[in-house]
Amino acid sequence: MKFTATARSVQGSSASRRLRRAGRVPAIVYGGSAAPLNIELDHNEIYHALRKEEFHASILQMQLDGAKDEQVLLRSVQWHAYKPQVLHVDFQRVDANQALRTKVPLHFVNAEVSPAVKLSGAIISHVTTELEITCLPSALPPFIEINLADVLAGGSVHLADIKLPIGVTYVPHGGEENPLLAAAVTKGGAAAADEAEAAPAA
Repeated sequence: MKFTATARSVQGSSASRRLRRAGRVPAIVYGGSAAPLNIELDHNEIYHALRKEEFHASILQMQLDGAKDEQVLLRSVQWHAYKPQVLHVDFQRVDANQALRTKVPLHFVNAEVSPAVKLSGAIISHVTTELEITCLPSALPPFIEINLADVLAGGSVHLADIKLPIGVTYVPHGGEENPLLAAAVTKGGAAAADEAEAAPAA
């Protein structure tokens, strides 16, 4: 995906407020051998871009001051507490030869044709919605697909049950090497699980 940016020389909270009143968003680009660069973005453009999943998990093409595109990765977004307003955005420069670490969304497919749903009326819960991975920029997938077609009632899908894209390595979170991604729970099973959780508290 591509977006446009303009270098900004004026910094500080008062300057940022003026930018926002003018429909602009202060942002920064850091990383690589170059110094951090303060930029500004068009609010409408970046607001609509942020509503697209691929903007959060893809290598982005930043066109700065109409010059040559530079590859960056979205790192963080600061939103207004209650308004649909973007306050600040952080981007990281991407080096084609340097492995990057980021989070990638999971796309769950074929749940409706699984035995768990078709034969047992189970509900498949998406326990994990994204994975933290490391890979070279050229290997970064926009998402990772999880096929649920063979899941049985009471069954589950762990990371070890799927094949990650070539060149992609999972980064364990909290020491969890094989996280649970999805689980098929029947109504009775859900009630039993709720009772089991409530028993210790009682």
